[in-house]
Amino acid sequence: MMLEDIYTKEEKILFSSCNLCPRECRADRTSGNAGYCGLDAGMNIASICIHKGEEPPVSGEMGICNIFFSGCNLRCIYCQNYDISRPSSSFFRSKYSYQEALDEIERILSDGVRAVGFVSPSHVVPQVKALIRGLHDRGLRPLTIYNTNAYDKPEVIDSLDGMIDVYLPDYKYVSSSIAKEYSDASDYPEVALRALQRMYYQKGSLLLTDREGRAENGILIRHLVLPGHAEESMKVLETIAEELSPGVSISLMSQYYPTPGVSDHTLLNRPLYKEEYGSVVCYMKKLGFRNGWLQDMNSYLTYRPDFKKDVPF
Repeated sequence: MMLEDIYTKEEKILFSSCNLCPRECRADRTSGNAGYCGLDAGMNIASICIHKGEEPPVSGEMGICNIFFSGCNLRCIYCQNYDISRPSSSFFRSKYSYQEALDEIERILSDGVRAVGFVSPSHVVPQVKALIRGLHDRGLRPLTIYNTNAYDKPEVIDSLDGMIDVYLPDYKYVSSSIAKEYSDASDYPEVALRALQRMYYQKGSLLLTDREGRAENGILIRHLVLPGHAEESMKVLETIAEELSPGVSISLMSQYYPTPGVSDHTLLNRPLYKEEYGSVVCYMKKLGFRNGWLQDMNSYLTYRPDFKKDVPF
């Protein structure tokens, strides 16, 4: 199937001078040119697999069918998925055509998995929409999870209304200097907040679940506590409480581990200390957050994907 048969007219125009994400790099991705994200207009899928490591209401007992896209519109120096997010990686290009991706998703869903997760989708939203349309054409309507770094344009989030069941965004930083140094995006704090506000507008604060505790609709905000940055994490939580609601569901993560890119970094070259994470947990409770999930301090030993394998986790 040709790319012109996959995308709508509006999506093809968008790709021809890409302003999909806040970078607005204007690359002509339809001609094979790569934007800031390093990608053209192809599927650019690094892995499709069952993943049981997400939050309990997202994974459920059976796990979730996660679609890991290559590339990213951020350049996080500590990226946990650096194997597939960097244009220089040998695993960067897509392993699947459009039809092959649909076939693999359908195979996984046939085993009883009920949800599909789109991981790092901010720079490939037309691909996300095309896959959802393709699944619907096959009579499949799984729950859809938008697992994003939140460096998304508000109008793009608006365009997903009715297509995404659960938003699973990060909120990484509120300090522009940290966002610039760690992710090459000094505007991340305000851009991400606007995206979160659009998600919140669509879904409200309540994460709706079924009788088995599996998420069906809503928003669940993730925050990874970084070594040496407990105070920044507290400010992130303050912003969420003030700008959205302390009733929103939070996943406060301790799973950070130093990747090769930060082996010499003065702050990020070590795992998170128990005292650091504990101080953020206490502050989260002080702010009145009442819905969410915490992680064990040994979680950093578990969440280490290897995308050289067919099953990375």
